[in-house]
Amino acid sequence: MINLVVLPIIVPLFIGTVLLLFRKSLLAQRALGLFGAAATLVVSLILLAKVATDGIQVVTLGSWAAPYGISLVSDMLSILLVTTASLLTLLVLWYSVYSLGEKRELSFFYPATLFMLTGINGAFTTGDIFNLFVFFEVFLMASYVLIALGGERIQLRESMKYIIVNVVAAALFVITIGYLYSITGTLNMADLAVKLGDIGSMGVISTVAIMFLVVFGIKAGIFPLYFWLPGSYYAPPLPVLALFGALLTKVGIYSITRVYTLIFTTDVVFTHDMLMMLAIATILFGSIGALAYMDVKKIIIYNIVIAVGVILFGVATFNEVAVTGSVLYLIHDMLVKALLFLMIGVLIFITGKTNLREMGGLIRHYPVLGWTYLVAVFALAGIPPLSGFAGKILILQGGLEGGFNWQSIVVALSTMVVLLSAIRIFIYAFWGTEKSFNSPPRASYVKRMVPVVILFALTMGYGVFIEVLMPLFQAAGTQLMDSSIYIDAVLGGEK
Repeated sequence: MINLVVLPIIVPLFIGTVLLLFRKSLLAQRALGLFGAAATLVVSLILLAKVATDGIQVVTLGSWAAPYGISLVSDMLSILLVTTASLLTLLVLWYSVYSLGEKRELSFFYPATLFMLTGINGAFTTGDIFNLFVFFEVFLMASYVLIALGGERIQLRESMKYIIVNVVAAALFVITIGYLYSITGTLNMADLAVKLGDIGSMGVISTVAIMFLVVFGIKAGIFPLYFWLPGSYYAPPLPVLALFGALLTKVGIYSITRVYTLIFTTDVVFTHDMLMMLAIATILFGSIGALAYMDVKKIIIYNIVIAVGVILFGVATFNEVAVTGSVLYLIHDMLVKALLFLMIGVLIFITGKTNLREMGGLIRHYPVLGWTYLVAVFALAGIPPLSGFAGKILILQGGLEGGFNWQSIVVALSTMVVLLSAIRIFIYAFWGTEKSFNSPPRASYVKRMVPVVILFALTMGYGVFIEVLMPLFQAAGTQLMDSSIYIDAVLGGEK
């Protein structure tokens, strides 16, 4: 019998492979693409229930026990991210049916998206640091197809930069894994935690920890390694941008969180202070970018960078309150970023513009889009009782308890920057003087809005019913801060 832990990886991989056989059938591409994402979501929800009731789930592939076999581990953080990624992929694929265009849909969009989901879910689930590299490469190969989808000049230019950056990061990743293996003789993350804990604090281990921070920081988009992100994310079609903005940087954040709470915990004064410094710098420079542009896509893209800094600030404080808040805020950011990019896609579809100065007065004609966008911005900024509030409050509480007072003030002030930058879109596009535009067919607008409204309802529900979900996030925070739970689950045998 196939273990549940494997299914969120196998299902999109299998359906994506089948889709390659029906390359010229638009109906098959759409139907199987949506089915693959929906099936992945279903098995992820079943696995989430299993982890919530029975604890961490582990499967070790092959005939060797951990740490010699390849372990897949589904703890609460992992399965929350897998479930959210599967949900967002399903909704973005639904949106894409009405917005991407048939030519792009038939250019391997659906299989590439499912292969990307395979790599993302694998990265969230693997218990082996070399296989983390393997799954990185899986979703990156798929993202290379997606970023160039359509073959426009800006896409080709930015895809080359994106590929070069990730090739360099991949080489550094392998080198860093080699250094780590030479020190410990293992690549299983639970075993690494045990062996590095026995070795204690050493300069070479701290150096390897910083090398991993650079590798994963490139993926996450932390300062100063986010230089590639605004241009590369700006280039692809909006559905692809929504996937990238909601999912790809989160794999980097997850990887930093995993290794800095499980493996590299013997010299936190150095490693976590370095992470803290970079997180604050990421917030500051992301804020500058978000306020500097009048392009709707660039504004939300730079808000991705701000959120990266806020989440990693919570991880760097290295206490359970802040880490729990970071997990809560991470899921919130995935939901709300996907929602905002899909809304921006509808806005661009209506106006044909991305510059705010060329928009205005849309609230009179599209009140549902306008008012839902405004509420989504309040959620993005963390206005109570919406989804960003609880996570940010816990992050700030943990920061103050850890003695990071001025850093916590920076995080709190970033809320105002986020609100000011994103609400400009509402003021200019919806509440300003009405500008002329070619109104699209109403039916096309409604079709795009259906998945948007569903995601809006889920995002709002995430904030309103957070008390119901809170035990899941508390479990994630506890498991991250008490590494013995993870280690015992993996090295103590399969569950």
